[in-house]
Amino acid sequence: MHLNLGSILQASAQARPDHVAIRLGEQSLRYHELDRAARGVATGLRARGLAAGDRVCLLVPNLPDFTIAYFGILYAGCTVVPLNVLCAAPEVAYFLQDSESRLLIAHPLFEAAARAGAEAAGASLLWAGKSGEGSLAELAAVPPVAALHPTLPSDTAVILYTSGTTGKPKGAELTHSNLLINCAMVVPRLLPLCADDVALAALPLFHSFGQTCIQNASIAAGGTFTLLPRFSPGEALAIMERDRVTLFAGVPTMYFALLHHEAERAPDLSALKYCMAGGSAMPVEVMRAFEEKYPVKILEGYGLSETSPVASFNMLDRPRKPGSIGYPVWGVEMCILDDADRPVADGEAGEICIRGHNIMKGYWKRPDASKESLRNGWFHSGDIGVRDTDGSYRIVDRKKDMIIRGGFNVYPREVEEVLYAHPSILEAAVIGVPHESHGEEVKAVIVPRPESGLTREAITSWCKERLAAYKYPRIIEFSEGLPKGPTGKILKRELR
Repeated sequence: MHLNLGSILQASAQARPDHVAIRLGEQSLRYHELDRAARGVATGLRARGLAAGDRVCLLVPNLPDFTIAYFGILYAGCTVVPLNVLCAAPEVAYFLQDSESRLLIAHPLFEAAARAGAEAAGASLLWAGKSGEGSLAELAAVPPVAALHPTLPSDTAVILYTSGTTGKPKGAELTHSNLLINCAMVVPRLLPLCADDVALAALPLFHSFGQTCIQNASIAAGGTFTLLPRFSPGEALAIMERDRVTLFAGVPTMYFALLHHEAERAPDLSALKYCMAGGSAMPVEVMRAFEEKYPVKILEGYGLSETSPVASFNMLDRPRKPGSIGYPVWGVEMCILDDADRPVADGEAGEICIRGHNIMKGYWKRPDASKESLRNGWFHSGDIGVRDTDGSYRIVDRKKDMIIRGGFNVYPREVEEVLYAHPSILEAAVIGVPHESHGEEVKAVIVPRPESGLTREAITSWCKERLAAYKYPRIIEFSEGLPKGPTGKILKRELR
């Protein structure tokens, strides 16, 4: 049986060719134009000697060129390797070499890193955002392929490199089946999107969350997604009002920024129907404050690059539980296992493990890492969670982020929830630092509200009233901001 993720674009182009697929400011790209450009890219890739299964790296921000290249690569039967646009030249070279990609499609915004990385890896370059010879536009204009390459469901469609918090980044191999079925989980099972819906692509499309839940879900629904190349709360709110956005998906720091953005007048978000949150745990206080300010509920879900990414979600037809990542999506199972891979009772913390149609084939060229993560039929997430008696799940923390203080487990998220509830705290992150007698000590990095006069003594008193004695932070550091990755996720490894 043949299956190609590109079929979602092909179907929508046939069903509604003149409907707007992508919007960027005042510019728009209709479905027949997007499909035609992708088919031209597929022809051009084949003319350059690329065969089915060959990898193509993509270093392009949230612009129509990303989607044109993405589906052109799929139409050709090749594998998309999206790269973080913040990569430095050695990282670009590493990803090209590790994935054995002979071609890099890059945007001139990242010309220095792209040129140096491609030269070091011995790869050729193709420019997005340009015209003329050696450009993506040149490829898109050549005669289109007549049909999608007949890939198998088990063929690798996309390789997503993990953030690599320990060691070198690993490439999660996601199949056409993984990504197409996961997209079908979003539309229509999780969100009843249709052609009239407009999604805001504020999440980077090189990331699994933005790729599946915004780009692919919108295309599968035959709807429109409007691009925001670089997130800022003011611009995001303006686009939501201008384009009558119905779906926003973001990480907690994006919601935090939208919540605290000060404008001369309140934006008109009356079209907004759905808000999705993921990427990291959403502080309950941020969720409550956002929903008091804007007339829409935030539906939190959970997933990883290795799970395509959606594994669980707060369903529209079930009671929502703030602080919960919801229930496993259709066709996916989750469980909580201890360090010996034994199930634990409801209410007890352990590692979240997942199995189903969304689980990657494995890590590209990493058999040992694949074997470690894919044990006994389950993918081991590295996240600590709890299953409640109603079958829903809660994230406690990342396994590697857990602090062991004097033999007691301290989960940073629990401490962060207490800190976020303080009226004078804007942002907070909790990490473990080495300690001579306790092994590790609890440290909080705090961004206070301007002119709040917040003191360390006040924070300590607040936490002592709400946390066990071994949990409250003994070390408190004030900062003007917290380091964040491209999706807005707080980078605790940099704080450490």
